[in-house]
Amino acid sequence: MDKDFLATLIIDFFVAFGVIIGGTILGGIGAYLIGKPPLSIMHDLASSLKIWALVAAIGGTFDAISSLERGIFEGTHADIINTGLMIFAALCGAHSGTVLIQWLTQEGMK
Repeated sequence: MDKDFLATLIIDFFVAFGVIIGGTILGGIGAYLIGKPPLSIMHDLASSLKIWALVAAIGGTFDAISSLERGIFEGTHADIINTGLMIFAALCGAHSGTVLIQWLTQEGMK
């Protein structure tokens, strides 16, 4: 694994993490402004933003799908592994952000 690909994995993790954290905080501010409970809204947003964090981290779904297609039909297994690792890193970042927000809000832990 070269340094460029490792850097890509780290960036994917933190982009997904940032989408979750930033989206829920700004959503909580919006909920406060319209008179809804911000912590409850933040808890719900953290779960529903996971897929969008994944899409943002890997740079759109078409590149990842075309890379998987190339790996399957042209026999370049390195593309399949690299794309899988990128998706896994983004999922880890999104899940870490979700767990952090749910821990901070303590909603649904009664």
